[in-house]
Amino acid sequence: MRKPKTCILLLTLISITSFAQINKAAKDFHQWASTPPMGWNSWDAYGPTVTESEVKANADYMSRYLKSAGWQYIVVDIRWYVANDKAHGYNETDPKYSIDGYGRLLPSVERFPSSADGMGFAHLASYIHSLGLKFGIHIMRGVPVIAVKNRMPVLGSKVTAADIYSDKGQCKWLKDMYTVDASKQGAQAYYNSLFQLYASWGVDFIKVDDLSAPYHQDEISMIRKAIDLTGRKIVLSTSPGETPLVNASHVQQNANLWRTVDDFWDNWPELKDHFRVFRRWNIYRQLGAWPDGDMLPLGHLGIRAERGDDRNSLFTRDEQYTLMTLWTIFRSPLFFGGDLPSLDTFTQSLITNKEVLDVLQKSIHNQELFHTDDTVAWVADDPETGDKYLALFNIADPILMDEKKAIWSGVAKKAGRPTLEKTLYLDLKNSKKLYLGVKAVPEDSTGIMADWIDARIENGKNKINLSDIKWVKTVSGFGKNRNNKNAAGAPLQANGEIWQNGVGTGANSLIEYDIPEGYTYFTSRRLIDNASTGNSAQFLVFTTDPKGKMPSDSATISVDFAKLGFPENCQVRDLWSGKDKDLGTFKGYFERVLKRHGAGLYRISFAKNEKKG
Repeated sequence: MRKPKTCILLLTLISITSFAQINKAAKDFHQWASTPPMGWNSWDAYGPTVTESEVKANADYMSRYLKSAGWQYIVVDIRWYVANDKAHGYNETDPKYSIDGYGRLLPSVERFPSSADGMGFAHLASYIHSLGLKFGIHIMRGVPVIAVKNRMPVLGSKVTAADIYSDKGQCKWLKDMYTVDASKQGAQAYYNSLFQLYASWGVDFIKVDDLSAPYHQDEISMIRKAIDLTGRKIVLSTSPGETPLVNASHVQQNANLWRTVDDFWDNWPELKDHFRVFRRWNIYRQLGAWPDGDMLPLGHLGIRAERGDDRNSLFTRDEQYTLMTLWTIFRSPLFFGGDLPSLDTFTQSLITNKEVLDVLQKSIHNQELFHTDDTVAWVADDPETGDKYLALFNIADPILMDEKKAIWSGVAKKAGRPTLEKTLYLDLKNSKKLYLGVKAVPEDSTGIMADWIDARIENGKNKINLSDIKWVKTVSGFGKNRNNKNAAGAPLQANGEIWQNGVGTGANSLIEYDIPEGYTYFTSRRLIDNASTGNSAQFLVFTTDPKGKMPSDSATISVDFAKLGFPENCQVRDLWSGKDKDLGTFKGYFERVLKRHGAGLYRISFAKNEKKG
């Protein structure tokens, strides 16, 4: 039967309208995050177990104390659809999923009571909107495994979830989802239905996990199109990182923010690594498209988190100033990870300093001025006044490993078979200590996961796996050093094989062991993990403390005004100072004494008797 002309005309108008809507959204979506987004995320405090009452408590606090400083997003992180998840990991044994008839995951009613009767997050989003805030959620890339197994229909198509999935590229650390194969009929329809559901709930921000590294370009493109079709201004964040630099242009064109690192926690080596990471990503920042250094692990953390126990941030106060100064001068999105209702006065002062946050929201021409082994400086412009913002950092550290002290060292490469393929066998000469070190090659590489495979100590008769010995101390520059897993928590996989026994590390790393009495030999293979984004690393073995020279507790950092393009006399204002912010007029240069791991942020202005230009 032929369709009536009026029906054909109506369908044509709908298609034209949808096409125009997509084009408009594609053109405008960068405006939805015209400045780096600022918000709270439940991950660092609650892991995959946050509840509705806890989300509301954090929203109430933000509305009352932080909203006036520009904070606006409340984001529910991972696995809100599992009723019986657990802290410090995930329940993958018997997870109780909540899912609708079209294979779309729903909030657990046990944890989010207002989601009953199919309401999803609509009531929670409405509550947060009533506070003058915006609501966000975390999702995993792909289609639920349970939807595929039960052949659930895909809304808006004639296919089922089993027709659109692929088990290739499945997330290695959480098996809830399968890849959505963009080449299959119904793939786009699934993502369309998913984001239409989220839009109907009133979602303003979506963080999509397992999307950035490795980079799933086809699914990112489908997600972008699905968001545009909703007609709702939904900010898109991709996670985790490091997003490959070769994909920078594509992610700029399709997302509002994207991760530059793996999960970031409260330890100095991971914070220090951001200086090199942000240098790499600085040229890729543009309005509405922000490289993201990950959440701020500040305040009260680890209540039920994936990493660490219930604690206040392990960063010192100087390190917290460094964190906030670096994120601000780089213009990274700010998502607070700690529990807001238990926020201490000092941390609150860090995240509500309006002069500092003005640098985040308004500065332009942000760039690194210099970077030495011990000091770093960044500069930016105030577009309204012509003033300069100057950030100074003292990043000095003891030398983690003095290579001259190693009893053995060598480089392994990821490409092809590793260069050091033979099993290492070393005489420890009755030493009481064993230190295993890994250094990035080249030195400024990040994301290097290096595995000590089948690492053991022996005495000629007996053998002990190092993975069975509790280490004395450990330092990891990427991810987390782990026994029998890589630094990201996935199985040890290298050189075409999966390894059951070994120690996974993230460069630059150092692990200290006490050697049991009577054991005199060390043996191991050294391989670069398949999941590593870096391709090579130097492995080192020590039997004495490998640390090198200890730097002084403070350093004087100086910047000539001429290097800023400014005249000889300038006025300087300390943006972090609680009082007496105006430091006065300086001639020729400005210098400051900063504690180790500390930072300063300053506004440099023409002196009143100086003329611009």
